[in-house]
Amino acid sequence: MNTSSQALILINGKIHTMDPAQPFVTALSIRDGKILYTGSDSAAKDALPQAVGENVIDLKGACVLPGLADSHIHLMLFSNGLVQVQAEQPTKQQVLDSVAEFTRRKPRGTWITGFGWNHNLWDGKFPTAVDLDQVAAEHPVILRAKSGHAAWVNTLALRLAHITSQTADPPGGKIVRDENGDPTGVLLEEASIGLVERLVPEPSPGEVAEILTRGIQAAHQAGLTCIHDMDQVNCFQGLQILHQTGRLTMRVIKSLPLTHLDEAIGVGLHTGFGDDWLRIGGVKMFADGALGPLTAWMLEGFDSALDNTGISTIPLEALHKAILKANAHGLAATVHAIGDRANREVLNIYAEVHSALGETGLRNRIEHVQLIHPDDACRLADLGVIASMQPLHATSDMHIADQQWGKRCAGAYALRTQQDCGAILALGSDCPVETLEPLAGIHAAITRRRADGTPVPEGWHPEQRLTVEQAVRGYTAGPAYAAGMEGRLGSLVPGKWADLTILDQDIFTIEPMEILNTRVLGTLTAGRFVWRAESLTD
Repeated sequence: MNTSSQALILINGKIHTMDPAQPFVTALSIRDGKILYTGSDSAAKDALPQAVGENVIDLKGACVLPGLADSHIHLMLFSNGLVQVQAEQPTKQQVLDSVAEFTRRKPRGTWITGFGWNHNLWDGKFPTAVDLDQVAAEHPVILRAKSGHAAWVNTLALRLAHITSQTADPPGGKIVRDENGDPTGVLLEEASIGLVERLVPEPSPGEVAEILTRGIQAAHQAGLTCIHDMDQVNCFQGLQILHQTGRLTMRVIKSLPLTHLDEAIGVGLHTGFGDDWLRIGGVKMFADGALGPLTAWMLEGFDSALDNTGISTIPLEALHKAILKANAHGLAATVHAIGDRANREVLNIYAEVHSALGETGLRNRIEHVQLIHPDDACRLADLGVIASMQPLHATSDMHIADQQWGKRCAGAYALRTQQDCGAILALGSDCPVETLEPLAGIHAAITRRRADGTPVPEGWHPEQRLTVEQAVRGYTAGPAYAAGMEGRLGSLVPGKWADLTILDQDIFTIEPMEILNTRVLGTLTAGRFVWRAESLTD
């Protein structure tokens, strides 16, 4: 993105700098993409006298925050979803109708893909290949579940992948079968999903870049200026094309999949390599599955299936080896852990690696931290591990969490516990698992309620609510720290990049439920508007 000299002054605003030394101002000046001054209207003009006319914006009382960041997003998966089957539907039949529509538009034999189904919102039973066969017998179909940890495929897809009753479950995965041992059409975890997904033709890097522009623009419209991406290397390739051609308007911290660890080490990549637009984050690994398909790795079984303690998606020895190798070569680890057993084992490994290597300066993370045993609650803070959490998971999952974890929910989605223990919270969405709207995440963090107000006015496990300031820090300062960029992003301080999110209401003062009705008026990266509502120009 071009950050050549540009002068801009914002006045008459409610600007929350997130700087303890000067938390609230009415104006700021921007020059060459960075913040020059924060303070009063008159002083902001004096600091930049060359800014006149359209370069002086009267905010008319609008709220300004440091640019909001999403610490866990799957940008390619989300962007693809804008052009694929929208499987997040209230009923299974609606998904089937969408698949049928795609078959009418695609040549016979073409793959049909999609994302978002959730059997827990239907009848609680997994869908089947037979369901899809009724509407797509001549097109192979694979639809990822909303959790990302299950896939629904049709018979043709199973046949192309040579998955039969004789096919063994791959290590770390499971093929769901009927009473006769035949595959039903649902695959659990990446090891099994990959048996089919590897057959789907990959778009070219150029095509990926064009697809990503759709997702990035949607993210800007939602107020995002920075994301920590968890997708595969094709997303990284597309992002590089956008960056090289001056079209990357989003700051991206890019994780690398574990499958490419050796290649990354071989060419000397390390955490922080890159620039302020596109840089390497950590190495993404998985310790377990998810709550929805009951594959989260548990210390004790689920309440509905006491003998089921979930799935460890990688042998502990292999996970230990991978984290040690990554850290020893300057790459942070970014480990998915949902269940309390998974979180404990990852923390144990982090402690062992720290003992082996000493202080590396790397900011290792646990992604999700959805259920943590009370004995482990403060270990993230003690070990300096980033708590990368998604507030919307709590409100989305609260009913199934109550059903499957019962009393253990006191330690579930425990944002306030991590805050009080002193862990750095880096908040996000896990989009497209949840909406990428950061305001929806902030709302969930401070209310623990859904948009309809459920479950109760005080929220689900209200002791885990954050304050507005804590939640905003989780979407600003926390992600900046997790990226090693706290000196350049995360607060509105002179010298830092002028990444801003402008809102039509002051979320610090309005009734919390009203946050969901707050509109994004403008999004700026490096002092330039990448999204701007018409009302801001009136």
